[in-house]
Amino acid sequence: MTTSTDRKGPNIKAILIISIGVALNTALAAQMAQWSYSWFPPQASSAAPYVDDLFALETAIGSFLWFGLTAVIAWTLLFNRAPKYDESYGEPIEGNNRLEITWTIIPTVIVFAIAIYSMQVNDKLDALGPKHKYAIGTDPVAVAEVDPRATVGPIDVISRQWSWEFIYPDGTRSSELHLPVDQRVNFRLISEDVNHSFYVPAFRLKQDIIPGSVISYSLTPTKQGRFRLRDAMFSGAYFSQNQTDVIVESEDSYNQWLAATAKQPLQPGLSPGNELYAKRLANGNKGWATVPPAPPPMVNDPGDASIPHDA
Repeated sequence: MTTSTDRKGPNIKAILIISIGVALNTALAAQMAQWSYSWFPPQASSAAPYVDDLFALETAIGSFLWFGLTAVIAWTLLFNRAPKYDESYGEPIEGNNRLEITWTIIPTVIVFAIAIYSMQVNDKLDALGPKHKYAIGTDPVAVAEVDPRATVGPIDVISRQWSWEFIYPDGTRSSELHLPVDQRVNFRLISEDVNHSFYVPAFRLKQDIIPGSVISYSLTPTKQGRFRLRDAMFSGAYFSQNQTDVIVESEDSYNQWLAATAKQPLQPGLSPGNELYAKRLANGNKGWATVPPAPPPMVNDPGDASIPHDA
């Protein structure tokens, strides 16, 4: 004698609830992606839109997963928890091959999609050029190559503990970096002591600067304003103060500044680390040991640290 079990049809109610939940979650994730653009400083370089779009995509995926998982946990706690005083064991559940294959394939596809898109964004940024080693005591810029597509530069970016110095092609020196808008600029990044990092949040670009190496680096500023350059690599006691401004201006204003600044005599540039170190010595040189800051760079334009920056 054989018995047969009745086949149950699809649970329309469950399918409807899940569909509505997925639709709401998708809409909320899309909204989170749009909100993510407002979490950053203004876009001030040609690289910024690509970086922000990638972050928005990752925000959307992360939001979809977080809200979806949280909703499932909340639904379980509200509608599928065990009755009061129920201490019985849960029903044993056998493996579900379809489910296991599904939750293996979907994350794999997502990870590969993010990786491929990230590589495409990195190719579009196209900021990093060759890196050349140089022997200590020799001229570091003698071995550096210039970006042939750049219309401005090379500008030497010299980082120290704890100050910045910028040397332009005509020999002009400044403590603040001046750039013309909408032109590709090539830099030669140089460190005179330890690791530093060239990081301008408004540009969405960051490049470590390695002692003993000259790194060719290029970018295109697209928005006029005063933006903050920060040392994003821990370089000692006063690295958080190793900041200066990047002034992006029109081509005419840039050329006028360059011509006027070249006529100015050399004078000590910005060096907040020296001010803090002097206070430390005045208080008896107490606290954790630190190295003395490098002398302030001698520049034609020391800049003005009191002017507020846009981002």
